[in-house]
Amino acid sequence: MERTIPQQYKFIIKLGKALHTYGVQSYKIEKYLKQVAKRKDIKGSFMDNPTWVNYVFYEENNQTYNYVKLVPPGEINLGALAKIVEITNKVLDKEISFTEARDLIDRIEAPKKKTTHIIEFLAFLISGPAFCVILNTNWISAIASGIACIFIYLIYYLSPKSDYVSSTLESLVAFASTITIGLMSMIFSDINLSLSILASIIIFIPGLSITTALEEITSYNLISGTAKFAGSMVSLFKQFFGVMLGLACLSMFTDLHYVPMSDDIPKWVDPIAILLLVSSLLPIFKVRSKDVLLCILVGFISFYTTFLLEFTGILISIFIGTLAVVFTSKCFSKYTSSPKMVYLMPGIVMLVPGSKAFIGLSSLFGTSAADTPSNMWMQVAFILMGIIGGLLFSGSFRTKKDHIKS
Repeated sequence: MERTIPQQYKFIIKLGKALHTYGVQSYKIEKYLKQVAKRKDIKGSFMDNPTWVNYVFYEENNQTYNYVKLVPPGEINLGALAKIVEITNKVLDKEISFTEARDLIDRIEAPKKKTTHIIEFLAFLISGPAFCVILNTNWISAIASGIACIFIYLIYYLSPKSDYVSSTLESLVAFASTITIGLMSMIFSDINLSLSILASIIIFIPGLSITTALEEITSYNLISGTAKFAGSMVSLFKQFFGVMLGLACLSMFTDLHYVPMSDDIPKWVDPIAILLLVSSLLPIFKVRSKDVLLCILVGFISFYTTFLLEFTGILISIFIGTLAVVFTSKCFSKYTSSPKMVYLMPGIVMLVPGSKAFIGLSSLFGTSAADTPSNMWMQVAFILMGIIGGLLFSGSFRTKKDHIKS
């Protein structure tokens, strides 16, 4: 029999669940809950972990009320997050009561009747070719990546309907992409196999998840950060296995040829590709329509900051690019009252293709170990260090005392 939750604690418990579900970092969730509790003269301590949230409330006469809420790992939903932050700030300003706030959160969590399958399909279809263009490949590679994205979305669409597809999603999409692009390369020899595969599965590459995990570890939230980092690495290995399995299957029937980098796409197409890539990320992050234009602007600032500073090296360009993204996100957050994270997430994602160092990862998806550049792993480490260092020095790990600015 489920315990009856005291009225004064219901909003805090529901808020913690919502923040966890929509992908807020654990250390920030704990700080947010403490802010709300303190503002309402409630004493408590909170611990957020990858699969559950623990609430401890201290009552009079040295009594405690402990409540553990099991919550499955959430996905990023910046639109819902922005709405929840607005509701929470209204509670802190005493504009609405706890009961009204709970009702508003219930409306956010209620399932929507309107489907977004067409928008999601377009986002998948656009992301691969746009990323190919940014990485200076050729038209046929971009087209091949787009065709592979069609099959990838079909698998993604079926994943909620099948436990098997859901559990093997990363490997299946990587395998389907490799087979599709590999078969096309047998007809069109100019296809850049490795970069086309990488671009088609770019949405599934857990770069942002790894960054978030390292951010939590840096903030000494070791349990959650380590668990999320392990989960991200498992996701990456599953995709790596799917690609290697596809290449092994293709090798049984044909000799694969890895063409050198060739760029027959005019430079004036790059800004259009950046616009399309950022726009394709927004439905994945479920950004509200009111924040779309500013998110796109942050994406451009992120990309061109690192691109123009590429002569300084990967570490410096990524570090300064992160500082620019954080500063811009803070300015837009003050202007729109939306959480900083709404603009920060798309900007962080665009830092990597802006540095062009992501091209080094393509060696994992199409060459033998002997041909892998010796400094490739160092480049990846510099990218992660630059992002984490930029977030650290910009003060992003701190939260304000009065209002929540996620």
